[in-house]
Amino acid sequence: MFAIPEQFSNATKANLESQFALFSSLTTKTFESMEKLVDLNISTARASLETSSNVTRQLLGAKDPQEFFSVTASQAQPTAESALSYSRQLASIATSTGAEFSKAAEGQIVEANRKVISLVDEVSKNAPAGSETYVAAVKTAISNANAGYEQFSKTTKQAVEAIESNLNAAVSQFSAPARKATNTATAATAAAAA
Repeated sequence: MFAIPEQFSNATKANLESQFALFSSLTTKTFESMEKLVDLNISTARASLETSSNVTRQLLGAKDPQEFFSVTASQAQPTAESALSYSRQLASIATSTGAEFSKAAEGQIVEANRKVISLVDEVSKNAPAGSETYVAAVKTAISNANAGYEQFSKTTKQAVEAIESNLNAAVSQFSAPARKATNTATAATAAAAA
């Protein structure tokens, strides 16, 4: 008679421990991602500062307006490529973090569901006669919740893939006109110098 409350108490304790483990794991992954983001921003800022210094020296050393505009035009493509590279790296960090979060959450949900089903099976063994309908209803509810989660997880993965695909398409779409504009500006500067 006292076994059922003890089983629920043990199940609750195990559930809280697994939730704490999940929280700790997600916190660690968040800090790792933030560290990657900070490193990316620092390296990007450092490279940008170095590039700006070099371009400024070149601009200050220009002997005539054509050379000045030539240097300016020559920076369009490297600047665009740098921005695209930053965007790709940022998207990569976000995507990998999202995937790690999903993986951790999936593992937690699978384990929690296994424990709940095990608890329901154990409790149903000691359940009074006539409660089979209620036990079946609980198992059905758990099964439906699992199916809903699986559908949500599948939809989320599809959304992440669509975002990645759209980002790659946008990057490709932007880089072609940037190259064309750079080539046109370089050709115009060369023609003006001649």
